[in-house]
Amino acid sequence: DRDTDKKRIEELLEENMVLEIAQKQSMNESAHLGWELEQLSKSTDLADTRKSFVFELNECASSRILKLEKDNQSLQNTIQELRDASLTSRESSLKFVELEKENQQLSKKIEKLQNQIEKEKQSNQDLETLSEELIKDKEQLQVVMETLKADKERQIKDLKQENDHL
Repeated sequence: DRDTDKKRIEELLEENMVLEIAQKQSMNESAHLGWELEQLSKSTDLADTRKSFVFELNECASSRILKLEKDNQSLQNTIQELRDASLTSRESSLKFVELEKENQQLSKKIEKLQNQIEKEKQSNQDLETLSEELIKDKEQLQVVMETLKADKERQIKDLKQENDHL
């Protein structure tokens, strides 16, 4: 039983390490996506690119959260299995407590990632609103420019006609 418990604990530790690596990768991806979003917001052609980027960002973040939640659930199931097996050895108890703490940390990390994704979604919405406002301003300026151009052409035409009469 102790050998089985030790093997199970080693497996859990390996799973935990994999989750930590995945979490670090997720944080790196999130930081990289934030950088890409910042670069994207600086470009003048935001409309189409921004929408596809926002969709891609949301998809990536959602899949990462689902994976982390699945891994977290797996750890919770393993913890429950250890509880059900009524492990009596002190070493197993200590590992169990350690794994429970790690599981809580992972839960906190998932929550932080979800909060970060919500902030990024809000930022994307703000960028989208700003982009729409800029597009409206551009359209209004184009209308004003066309009106001014037409007025100038009319004035030039009137001046030419006056000059021809003289």
